[in-house]
Amino acid sequence: MRSTTTNAPGILELQHSAQVLGACPHDCPDTCSLLTTVKDGVALKVQGNPAHRHTDGVLCAKVSRYTERTYHPERVLTPLKRTGPKGSGRFEPIGWDAALDDIASRLKSIAERDPQAIVPYSYAGTMGLVQAESMAARFFNKLGASLLDRTICSAAGGEGVAQTLGGKVGMKVEFFAEAKLIVIWGSNPITSSVHFWRVAQEAKRRGAKLVCIDPRRTETARKCHDHLQLLPGTDAALALSLMHELIANDWLDHDYIAQHTLGWDALRERALGWTPERAAQLCGLDAGRIRSLARDYGTTRPAAIRLNYGMQRVRGGGNAARAVCCLPALTGAWRDRAGGVLLTSSGQFPVDRAALQRPDLLAGRAPRTINMVTIGDDLLRPASPSFGPRIEALVVYNSNPLAVAPDSSKVVAGFSREDLFTVVLEHFRTDTADYADYILPATTQLEHWDIHSAYGHTDVLLNRPAIAPVGESRPNTQVFRELAARMGFTEPCFSDDDLALVRAAYGERVDFDELLERGFCTLNIPDAPFAEGGFPTPSGKCEFFSERLARQGLDGLPDHVPNYEVPGSSAHYPLAMISPPARNFLNSSFVNVASLRASEGEPVLEMHATDAFARGIASGSVVRVFNDRGEYVCKAQVSSCARPGVVNGLGVWWRKFGLAATNVNQLTSQRLTDLGRGPVFYDCLVEVEVM
Repeated sequence: MRSTTTNAPGILELQHSAQVLGACPHDCPDTCSLLTTVKDGVALKVQGNPAHRHTDGVLCAKVSRYTERTYHPERVLTPLKRTGPKGSGRFEPIGWDAALDDIASRLKSIAERDPQAIVPYSYAGTMGLVQAESMAARFFNKLGASLLDRTICSAAGGEGVAQTLGGKVGMKVEFFAEAKLIVIWGSNPITSSVHFWRVAQEAKRRGAKLVCIDPRRTETARKCHDHLQLLPGTDAALALSLMHELIANDWLDHDYIAQHTLGWDALRERALGWTPERAAQLCGLDAGRIRSLARDYGTTRPAAIRLNYGMQRVRGGGNAARAVCCLPALTGAWRDRAGGVLLTSSGQFPVDRAALQRPDLLAGRAPRTINMVTIGDDLLRPASPSFGPRIEALVVYNSNPLAVAPDSSKVVAGFSREDLFTVVLEHFRTDTADYADYILPATTQLEHWDIHSAYGHTDVLLNRPAIAPVGESRPNTQVFRELAARMGFTEPCFSDDDLALVRAAYGERVDFDELLERGFCTLNIPDAPFAEGGFPTPSGKCEFFSERLARQGLDGLPDHVPNYEVPGSSAHYPLAMISPPARNFLNSSFVNVASLRASEGEPVLEMHATDAFARGIASGSVVRVFNDRGEYVCKAQVSSCARPGVVNGLGVWWRKFGLAATNVNQLTSQRLTDLGRGPVFYDCLVEVEVM
């Protein structure tokens, strides 16, 4: 069965075109514009759009092989129904009508008892506004299902930035090319944002100094002029000590502080308590290195900070982001278009989420909220007055929780419940799909309409379908549209086709004709958005002190919040572990693409020679990495990428490709960050032994 309901108009319009304009759907700040070459209905290659300045004709190694994903021999191309025990991977084909009829019947039965027992679970398998949370959100809002707190990646940093700058806003990425100092903080753009790295390299050729701050000696760190290899979870301490030096040496823009900031006196008092010596002891750095960075930052114009999400995956991640975001206002860096800070630009996009998601369909109901980080515990909770009904059904789309959620032994235990009804919309038989009652084949980005924002630039991108859906695959939107019909939902919004949803995402706020013609359009945003203040905070100023946080009983000023599991604090688990992404994967996407998995090799744990030799471990040794939550078996790699006392478990491998059918998230915890209710993947102590 092949659906043309949502895709046919685009395909018919473009069937004679050699190239089709699209957008990369993956969780990356670059959000590239794509050109797909099509002949006789087959996608031959995917390349970067040279007309899009941020893409500039270049794609990462992962997406340049996207046709390998679309035409993968193991792609799910027909609905599947489980025939064996959960986790066995035993399924049989079933028709769409029979599958959807049974799914709707099961969901109806649960909803009659309490619709909150049904939980959607999704994240950024696609960043598209339509195939992510449009028709799906409408469906679950009308149903009255539990809400999902989608916090698993960026919540702490995003909240920290919003509490300081007023939203997920910052400098324009293209102007980093004009900076004389670039601080790359908690980011490895050579692997995770290749187009920003090209901009940074342009600045370097013009004479800029590049400084990397990261617990791991990454590919990026090796290419920078300097690298501060601090301990995980100590970023706020470093930022506060930089403030100390800015104050002590009067490297301050007093006029900018007076006119455009709030809470200076209190922040000044706090920062003066953070000498470089104090911070150095916590961070595992030399105090002289901190002073040197402060001098560079305080005396160089323009100075820009490219912040990324690695540094906020610890208990104090929100406070750390707040502290870093205070720095540009102290020096007046915002006065220059090549100065300031950028974590994310996503808050600058005028997306009409209410039009897409229709929260009015809740009709006054206020369902409980399940945090996706704690799904392991929540699937095992009994019904109670505080928790509500036991979770009876999960509908998973755009996510692979068995691979990506923390404390994965509990996640597996929860998904293994025979009384849990699980539906997974997927391209492949992922770790999560193995535990499904039904797997429904989803289209890839080459097969459906979508529209995108970005978090690393300020262009809206349109994705046209380049080919018809492969096999019996269907867009997420169509699946939820057809489920809504079977559930008896009669509201006209459930009849909106995908092109109507694409148009609704921005309404009249962007020129849709330009999107159709070029594939992208640029938002009209000032080059130096905060040169004269005008922050989108309640005060209109950069808020060193946040009254909003204070009203919640939290500290209104940024501070160092120690890890739950402080490096060096445990005799049983003396090593801190971080789990940064492997170069050839994107979270858990692309792990099953053979060429990329071959490039990556196998799951490894990077160890410093001092730590490895003390344990009799050599490169290639099979090791057991363990703590109270579980154990992970992988190969050791003795490497200068790791600093003493810290090991790097590169992820996120599918569990089924692990040496013992586990991955690094067997070791991470379900605790939450100080702000934003996010995960603490890099706040984790372990021990390692040779097997």
